[in-house]
Formats: sequence, C-alpha cells, structure tokens
Amino acid sequence: MTTSSNEPSGTSPLHIAAIGTLLLMNVYAPQALLPLLSREFQVSTAQVGTLIGSTTLAIALASPVSGLLADALGRKRVMMGAFALLLLPCLLAANADTFSTLSAARFLQGLLIPLVMVAITAYLVEETPRWQYNRLLTGYVAGTVLGGFLGRLISGLVAHGGDWHPAFYALLLTNLLGLALVWRLPAETHFHPQRSRWRTRVTLAAHLRNPQLLSVCLAGFLILFVLVAVFNTVPFRLAAPPYNLGPGPLGLIFAVYLLGVVVTPATSPVLQSRGPGFVLRAAAGISLLGLGLTLLAPLPVIVVGLALASTGVFMAQAAAQNLVQQSVHSGRSLAGGLYNFAYYGGGAAASVAAGLAFDAGGWPRVVLLCAVAWALLLALSVWVRHRNAGHGELDPRVFPG
Repeated sequence: MTTSSNEPSGTSPLHIAAIGTLLLMNVYAPQALLPLLSREFQVSTAQVGTLIGSTTLAIALASPVSGLLADALGRKRVMMGAFALLLLPCLLAANADTFSTLSAARFLQGLLIPLVMVAITAYLVEETPRWQYNRLLTGYVAGTVLGGFLGRLISGLVAHGGDWHPAFYALLLTNLLGLALVWRLPAETHFHPQRSRWRTRVTLAAHLRNPQLLSVCLAGFLILFVLVAVFNTVPFRLAAPPYNLGPGPLGLIFAVYLLGVVVTPATSPVLQSRGPGFVLRAAAGISLLGLGLTLLAPLPVIVVGLALASTGVFMAQAAAQNLVQQSVHSGRSLAGGLYNFAYYGGGAAASVAAGLAFDAGGWPRVVLLCAVAWALLLALSVWVRHRNAGHGELDPRVFPG
C-alpha cells in the first residue's frame, strides 16, 4: 500500500484491524463457555449471562471517562496503558474459583477496554487523510468482528475438555501482542491535549445538546442489544436436545462472524455513495430476515440465520461509527466515549433481558425481543428524518432518505 504525505507511515487497514481483533477478543470470549460455566457454578441462564453483561456494563460506565483521558493524555499513550493493564484481569480470571471472582475480573476487563476503543477512532480521524479514513475505520470494525469470533472460538476449543481456566491465559497472550502492535503505531502529530476542566465541561455540554450525536448513541444501544441478546442465548438453545453441542462446536458456530469480516469493509463504498442512514436500514432488514430463519429447526438453517442476523449488526455498527465522527468537530474521544456508553449499555441490558426472555419463553421469545429492538431503530430513523425536514438542524447525512 502506498502512503501519502499526510498518512503516518506504518498505518494500514491490516495493522488497525489487528488491534481491533486483539482488543475485542476480551469482550466476548466466555460466550461459548456459558453453558459450561452455568453447570459448574450452578447458576441460571440470566445469571451466567452477566459474565458478558458485567464487561459490557463496565465498558459503558468507563467510556466517557476514557474519552476524557484520551483527549488529555494522548491516544497512543492511553492505548498502550490499557493493553498493559489488561494482563491483570486475565490472570485474575484464569485463577478464579468462584463465580463472584470471575465476574469481578470480567468487570475489570470492561473498565480498561474502552480506553482503546475511544482512542483509536480519534487517532484515525486526526492522523490519517480523509480519503483513507473510511478504509481504516471499516478495517478496524472488521477486526473487531474477527476478534469477537476468535475470542469465542479459542475459548471454546481450549475449554472443550471441560476446563475453562486456560482460556484466560490465552487472552493474556493476545493482550501482550496488542500492546506490541499499538507501540508500533506512528507517533501522533496532530493531537492537541484538552486538559482544561472548563473546556471539558463545555465540550460535554455541547455533546449532550447535539441531537445528531444523541440519536446515533440511541441507535448504538439497540445495535449491541441485538448482538448480545442473540449470542448470549443461542449457545443454550444449541447445547440442549436435539443439538447437544459442547463448548468446542459452540465456538465453531461463531464462525458466522467471519462473514462480517468480509461484509464490513465492503460497507465502506456504500457508506460513501448512499450514506449511513441507508446502511442502517438495510442492516435492520438483513438482520430481521436472519432472525426469522433461526426459528426453524435444521441446524444449517439456524447457522445461516445467525450469519445474516450478525451481518446486519456489523453493517449497522460501521454506519454508526461513521456517524459519530461526522457529528462532532472537537472532543472526538469524548464523543466516542458517549457512544460507547450507550452501545455497551445496550449489551449490558441485553445480557439480563435476553436471559430472562429465554428462561420465560425459550428462543422464540429472544427473537421477538430482538425484532422489537430493530423496530425501534427503524422508528428512530423515521423520526430523525422527519425532524431534519422540519427543523433543518441535523446533518443531512444522518439517517438520509
């Protein structure tokens, strides 16, 4: 790949994607292990689902603060510190002998993960040329998709013999690699620290009055709500008769994520030509079709349905990430932090709501819950477009017609 004079040498979609992969392996790695952990600790579907929810809740709570730290200290410095500190909860989880200890380790992981999430998008928008930004951003999102798959796959394969503890030692090694890749990123040349408390308050107040940003945050809440609801509960459906899948095969089921690695970068030209709003609505339709297929009995059909359902989520996330950076002109890390607060708040809510829905009505109840979330996103799209037409306040690229 050739580099322009405005592009930091050493930055490439593959490099950025690898960082996203290694980071996201931390978030969902235990998902393939949930039936095993439920039996070992003798907890319900809803309770064991909090191992994902505790991480996503911590990500949500820490994201705004992470944005402030990245805006004050620098993007690269914050990312390196986060990957280094992630080694500690991996050790704690690998040696956990109680459910509460494992939950605490997962919560600690969640507090550190957003330091990278909010810093890297701001790093890209500031340190790379406009023509390259969409490629790098969609590369990062594709990397997070791959990380979601690899985390689940590796943990499932490592724990297939019945011992889940080594899965967290594997995460420790991946975080060491993540630290090395961030260290290799070019130094920042356009970063200007924002350490004034007054300026921070002004920036936060402006973001909270920004209807474009707030609408994208609400969309983000619904996007991750769907993903976590589906993949927290589908292992319980497939671990039960007539499928009876163990941790290893359940980990392989998450190979449907690999479709997102292809689809997400392919979304970039559609974002450029049709706009993020079109992509969001198309994503909702694709995901709803996939959710409908998962109600059928044959396992191959369920897998196809899961692939479509998750592909819709990945497309929607790429569009939403694009809209976050379009919606602000300063305090970009803080804006990313607010988006992640809403996005991962949706994941935390789904980890409980989907477990309760599954316990109450099985898989069809979970599908209904996800369909309602997508319907709310589509309703938001219609509302924002009408508001644009009536007030002319928002950037027309948000949910364009």
